[in-house]
Amino acid sequence: MIEVRDLVKQYGDHTAVDHLSFTIETGQIYGFLGPNGAGKSTTMNIMTGYLSPTSGEVIINGHSILEEPELAKQNIGYLPELPPLYMDMTVKEYLTFAAQLKHIPKAEQEAAIAEVVELARLKEVYHRLVANLSKGYKQRVGVAQAILGFPEVIILDEPTVGLDPSQIIETRELIHKLSDGHTVIISSHILSEIQAICDHVLIIHKGQLVANGTPEELERQLADTSMELVFKSDDPNAIRALLRSFPEVERIRVNDPVNGEISAKAKLTQGADIREQMFRACAAKDVPLLMMHASTMSLEDIFLKLTQTNERRPRKRRAAASAPADADTAEQTPDAADAPAEKEAEQ
Repeated sequence: MIEVRDLVKQYGDHTAVDHLSFTIETGQIYGFLGPNGAGKSTTMNIMTGYLSPTSGEVIINGHSILEEPELAKQNIGYLPELPPLYMDMTVKEYLTFAAQLKHIPKAEQEAAIAEVVELARLKEVYHRLVANLSKGYKQRVGVAQAILGFPEVIILDEPTVGLDPSQIIETRELIHKLSDGHTVIISSHILSEIQAICDHVLIIHKGQLVANGTPEELERQLADTSMELVFKSDDPNAIRALLRSFPEVERIRVNDPVNGEISAKAKLTQGADIREQMFRACAAKDVPLLMMHASTMSLEDIFLKLTQTNERRPRKRRAAASAPADADTAEQTPDAADAPAEKEAEQ
């Protein structure tokens, strides 16, 4: 449906979009993420024909946005971050004007407008001036004009800004409805929202694509995985040997026994899941496994990991760590990794 090929946008010496390429398929909801200044809005403006790129191209439903702008734009509904509203019009007048701009046949305009008014819950303000509406209603008017005529590609930049919780839920439901036969692209800073409604996530940083996949794929591929375990045992060496028997385990920390129980933590290779194997190994060695918990990074943590430097580490991972800082930075030989934990247990 949409192909972005080697897209570049420069403003003088500043490169806002740096050789960006990706493909967007039909009938899915895509989340477009990136920190402020990453190039999200610039990319979306190029995709919709508002800006021309320095180089590269965007193909929408087989039409180049540069060479065939009219044909390409017929496939797009766009809600910018600041909705392009005319304050001296009523909602009815504005949507009628938008229908005319989109070349919706006159005989079909009334039914098309009535459908988006129903979907965006605008009936009670239909005859009011846009200038007199609350921010939430203005946002909904912007959503209504974007979906008017139900173009094949609907691009929404921060669609839930200014909405109350019930309106946000309604907007999410609307987006899910739109994905049936349409491609929806959403830019949002609310990562939980993206995770809740999007089938696919694109993350850009400094104008470049740094992640591309479903939320589950990104968590599996990029998340640092660890396991916290509690064994019924008085033999730390046996527990160390058990944990080291798994090739997926990169680093371990085994504490001294407390009341016949040994707690341990294992750092796994990226995306590894050894819970079933661990259960079977404990059963085979007759070591009761009292607790096993695998923790992975959330989409928020992955976003921070990809878009921030070492100045700040993901909050969740820092909060989950129970060992001193040097335990996580020790050399990855088993003995070196074990030493800090044993010291901690003895104190």
